[in-house]
Amino acid sequence: MTAAADPTPESVGSDTASSQPWGRVDDDGTVSVREGESWRVVGQFPDGSPEEALAYFERKYADLASEVTLLEVRHRRGGASASDLRSAARAVSAKLDGAAAVGDLASLEARVTALTETLAAASETEAAAAREAVDEAVRARTEIVEKAEALAARDPRSVQWKQATAELNDLFEQWQSHQQNGPRLPKSTAQQLWKRFRDARSTVDKHRREFYAELDEAHKGVRERKTRLVEKAEALAPKGEDGIPAYRELLDQWKTAGRAGKKVDDALWARFKAAGDALYAARGEREAADAEASREKIDAKRALLDEAKAVADERDLGKARALLTGIQRRWDDVGRIFPRDAERSLDDDLRKIEQALRTREDADWKRNNPETKARANDMTRQLTDAIQKLEDELEAAKKSGDKKAVAEATEALEARRSWLRALGG
Repeated sequence: MTAAADPTPESVGSDTASSQPWGRVDDDGTVSVREGESWRVVGQFPDGSPEEALAYFERKYADLASEVTLLEVRHRRGGASASDLRSAARAVSAKLDGAAAVGDLASLEARVTALTETLAAASETEAAAAREAVDEAVRARTEIVEKAEALAARDPRSVQWKQATAELNDLFEQWQSHQQNGPRLPKSTAQQLWKRFRDARSTVDKHRREFYAELDEAHKGVRERKTRLVEKAEALAPKGEDGIPAYRELLDQWKTAGRAGKKVDDALWARFKAAGDALYAARGEREAADAEASREKIDAKRALLDEAKAVADERDLGKARALLTGIQRRWDDVGRIFPRDAERSLDDDLRKIEQALRTREDADWKRNNPETKARANDMTRQLTDAIQKLEDELEAAKKSGDKKAVAEATEALEARRSWLRALGG
């Protein structure tokens, strides 16, 4: 039994070939697919009807058509590499060659061929981009290597090792990121770059170990020196305030002793400072006692300051000087005052009164200096003569009605009179 009659010579023409069915089923269940003007056996389906047989092999065709369509969609959407799609296209093309399916296999093959040709051009572009990506990756990794080698070339004595270690760790993380996420480098290039990076890391690690070994040795010597300074500072405790000068000398030595490591330094400094605090506490107690004893002295000097206010009111400079001298003598008799800040404040107040009187005395001396007086008298005569002359000129200008001359004479006359008043004339 057949699902389609054998074609007659009249129906085999090219104009009617596309309207013919793609498959047929013989009486024994053999299924064939039409390929051009010939038929190819694709299989047998003896246990079903001709319709079921055709449907089975048409589903095979539909599966192949779906694979072709999926490839085309993946290419249009992008994201998949052209080389991967070409591999998939070759696999689909192999399935289409002699496929046991009923349908327009030739059109599927044509679509796959067209897609393969398109992907070939894209593959060349991808290959060029891949080469550029590899070149960029080589450049980036070379830059990482050069930075690591620069760290390795630095003088270990000038390196901040905490910062340098962080920088090297960051470079290693960058290397791993490039290795995991970047393009695959040629094996020889990758091995050469890794060897350089590994050697640089090894050099940095070696320098760091040597540096800290030397630092530990230096810290040991500093620790011993500072321990002796602490012991000497603690031995000053019985001297109390008298031990402060010696403690200051020890402090100067401490400042130049160097570093013994943060924890050791902090512990030794705590002991050293405690020894000094005890000495300064003794001074504080003595100063507190002195301050208590100075209360009456402070009151006495404040009373003298109130009395000294009369110096400014005394017009007779001789009497003012005698009054201030007496106050100064009694001021000295009161003695030193604690705290020193209070003493300085009181002394400053008295010094202002002394300065004010000295200023008055200097001004009086300048006024009564014979040489100064002579110069002033001569200037007074000159100004008087000039004023008389200007007054005559002003009178003449007024009579002549020359307003400009009147204004100039008036201005000059007023200036000379002001100078004369300033000289006390």
